[in-house]
Amino acid sequence: LGDTEAMMPAKEQVPREHYATGDRMKLLVLEVRKTLKGPAIIVSRAHPGLVRKLFELEVPEIYDGAVKIENVAREAGARTKIAVRSMGDDRIDAVGACVGVKGIRVQNIVDEIHGEKVDIVRWDEDPHTYLANALSPAKIARIVFHPEVPSAEVIVPNDQLSLAIGKKGQNASL
Repeated sequence: LGDTEAMMPAKEQVPREHYATGDRMKLLVLEVRKTLKGPAIIVSRAHPGLVRKLFELEVPEIYDGAVKIENVAREAGARTKIAVRSMGDDRIDAVGACVGVKGIRVQNIVDEIHGEKVDIVRWDEDPHTYLANALSPAKIARIVFHPEVPSAEVIVPNDQLSLAIGKKGQNASL
């Protein structure tokens, strides 16, 4: 970072990425500490906040506040799910704004995070609708929420089970 060095702990690195001195990449600054040797800057490539910031940089509607990122769930190096909604103006398609014409906006972000899959989900106030959107393309038969333990039980038809769970359980866990 110019004349200053940054530290990226192993837990903040993406497992399948390899870094070399002089590489140019976008990072999320997690913390700046004062030390006897000067400032210590802790950065991350695995934090969900990195994807949030990349979308803010790439999508003008997010930067302007017309589209809001409600949540980001990430399994670094594999898949990210981002929930978005339009703020006030129903004419703006939040998902479409994030994808961009011919997918160029989301593709720029995918390129920056080295091919990690990005799912953009329409956020909804109703938890049933939101969960159904998040588990799409699977068709949901029924959702039972357990408020005492923040969890939900999702019932899907047998032919939709693998879609709902996803590869290596990623769809369900995110």
